Amino acid sequence: MGAAKTNPGRFFEDYTVGETIHHAVPRSVGAGERALYHALYPARHALYSSDEFARSCGLPQSPLDDIAAFHVVFGKTVPDVSLNALANLGYAEGRWLKPVYAGDTIRSTSEVIGVKQNSNGKSGVVWVRTKGHSQRDEVVIDYVRWAMVRKRDLDAPAPEVVIPELKPALAAEDLVVPEGLRFDEYDFTLAGEAHRWGDYEIGETIDHVDGVTVEEAEHMTATRLWQNTAKVHFDVSSRPDGRRLIYGGHVISMARTLSFNGLANAQMVVGLNGGAHANPCFSGDTIRAWSEVLDKAETGVPGVGAIRLRLVATKGGAPFMLKGEDGKYLPDVMLDLDYWALMPM
Repeated sequence: MGAAKTNPGRFFEDYTVGETIHHAVPRSVGAGERALYHALYPARHALYSSDEFARSCGLPQSPLDDIAAFHVVFGKTVPDVSLNALANLGYAEGRWLKPVYAGDTIRSTSEVIGVKQNSNGKSGVVWVRTKGHSQRDEVVIDYVRWAMVRKRDLDAPAPEVVIPELKPALAAEDLVVPEGLRFDEYDFTLAGEAHRWGDYEIGETIDHVDGVTVEEAEHMTATRLWQNTAKVHFDVSSRPDGRRLIYGGHVISMARTLSFNGLANAQMVVGLNGGAHANPCFSGDTIRAWSEVLDKAETGVPGVGAIRLRLVATKGGAPFMLKGEDGKYLPDVMLDLDYWALMPM
């Protein structure tokens, strides 16, 4: 009988710090991904909606939404990093280095930078630094994430603990402004709001007001679109409660879309400082969102400012409530995302 030809995915004991994983399969993106993204999430940021608006801002055409580009890169990594994951735990040091345009082909690689077995001996945490590469071998996205992964053999010895040192936040000088981007002819009417970089104050909070109820159909379409094959999103038998877990990226995209109401001019996402999927999201949950301005900085590019935002998605909970007195996330909080965006000054 021949050797098994199917791939059961990696388990915790299969990771070695320092190894680089080359993920299959490269993906060429086109107008279809843009259209589907705008159908799944009522995304309205003008730079990603209109080629003409993007050209007025110095870009050759409208790019694929930054979060959509992240999904493409992330999805490539799932069979090798998180197919057997119990949960995706967090992100750090994420940078969008080049816009992704229709016609680009994206592939992903990941370097294992940390491992730590959990005290129960049944799983462990794996840290990887993932890079998305274009057909020109340019890195378009670079980020760190960590996931809790099952062990195959509970008797396998625990590896030496390696926990990477990660920046608590990217500095403004770490951010990359896309070549040619300018906001000197920015049309605030077409963008949807008049609020500039200077109109926001550090510490300000914004209730984005709207809510969207998640349905199984849209989630399954999104998860398949981004080729995220993690078992917890597809197979109801992979969780004890028999429920499919909504892909965390789906929550990120929906929250970012909802943030348009109050942050319509926070056009391009260029940095990811940190993120936590605080509580699971399931079909039937209603996602609402609020933001807090954490920092502001000039970029050195005339007219282009950087704004650091905390984006919080809740299951319909009260805005501006994040953690309890015990320091733990409140049960209604699903996502706590810390990111940098570019905005006209």
